[in-house]
Amino acid sequence: MINNDIICAISTPQGNGAIAIVRLSGYESIALIDKLYFSPKEGKRLIDQQSHTIHFGILKDGDKLVDEVVISLYKNPNSYTGEDLVEISCHGSEYLQQQILQLLIRFGARLAKPGEFTLRAFLNGKMDLSQAEAVADLIASSSASSHKVAIEQMRGGFSNEIAGLRDRLLHFISLLELELDFSEEDVEFADRNQLNDLLNTIQELINKLLKSFDLGNVIKNGVPVAIVGHTNVGKSTLLNRILNEEKAIVSEIAGTTRDVIEDVINIEGVSFRFIDTAGIRETADTIETIGIERTYERISKASIVLLLVDAIEDTYAIEKAIKTVESKLGKSDKKLIVVVNKIDQAKVSYNFDELLRENDVVVKISAKTGENVDTLIQELLSVVNLKALNQNEVIVTNTRHYEALAKASESLQRAIDGLNTGITGDFLAQDIRETLHYLGEITGEITTDEVLGNIFKNFCIGK
Repeated sequence: MINNDIICAISTPQGNGAIAIVRLSGYESIALIDKLYFSPKEGKRLIDQQSHTIHFGILKDGDKLVDEVVISLYKNPNSYTGEDLVEISCHGSEYLQQQILQLLIRFGARLAKPGEFTLRAFLNGKMDLSQAEAVADLIASSSASSHKVAIEQMRGGFSNEIAGLRDRLLHFISLLELELDFSEEDVEFADRNQLNDLLNTIQELINKLLKSFDLGNVIKNGVPVAIVGHTNVGKSTLLNRILNEEKAIVSEIAGTTRDVIEDVINIEGVSFRFIDTAGIRETADTIETIGIERTYERISKASIVLLLVDAIEDTYAIEKAIKTVESKLGKSDKKLIVVVNKIDQAKVSYNFDELLRENDVVVKISAKTGENVDTLIQELLSVVNLKALNQNEVIVTNTRHYEALAKASESLQRAIDGLNTGITGDFLAQDIRETLHYLGEITGEITTDEVLGNIFKNFCIGK
């Protein structure tokens, strides 16, 4: 897939601004700029300048002045892409950006495809595939936690973990392969006890990475929180209180919220996607019925369910609401927080703990006054394992990585089971080879053009 085309793209967002950056990459990119750039002070070509230097001058189209620009030079192999790379900082007029881009194309460059700069960095060995994917995650990060995980992966934290696993397996696979060359002599070069200990150790590490995906998915995409309950219990008031804005319509009329209202808020570096749903009740209103059906759908998709109940309601109504929602949750590990609202109007002495599952809790609040809302927020945060994040543990956030690890775990388990039942070295080697294959898919040591295409098509152009 490596080619010698000069690629170019605008790397800053669309629209007018103070400055914009146009990038080029390719082994003739500096020579191309030399045809267009002139600096009256320096008086020598850019190709003769040192790498990692900045130059001020003018960009020309023949005798026509295009713009005053700053040129940043990065010569191969010490650049982001591993090729000669040039960044042109120009004034931020959208018209001017397009003029420069068209000028570069006219002189031999072509428009870069989405993610092509990072693809070249991968193909030229500047980063592995998991690091390249972390670049996209870093650009898309919208919270402190997602930023922290992405930058750790981009700097090789996850890659190093996978490389360590592969290296430990490669030693034993080479010994098993050697045994196959001496199969007639019935010798063993790979100590089976040591191999068994190693395989079990690696399986524990892979299982730990697999378990981290739940946290990683939450960090990357936000924690979906469904706010459910009967009509007029204060769901919209609570959403507005948490968001600190009048997002949802609040009314004493039952059934005001008929559709799903969503918004995202960042709490202590973690994004929570709050979903205000239609009130659960029996109704003949067709539109409201659709909204209630969507409420049940959201319960199944949420990681946390806030069941709001009214402190003014009788105990039977509250118990019925808890049982209804728990029937929708089933045996899932989704957390249910029963939020008893309107404690400013009535005090609740009844304890609902006996109705709840093991990890579910009750919080008593007033959405109207804000009383105990901070306690509720701390319960939300307790669902996210911030301890793992703060201790810089490796966290899997990418579905492709998770699937590869799951397949590696399956083949590794076959090797462990086979070792315990005394299978021959050739079958054992095959299972370990398969494990190595799936681990290699994560970092890109084993990949296909189709996989690369699927990964980089979602990148922004210019990165």
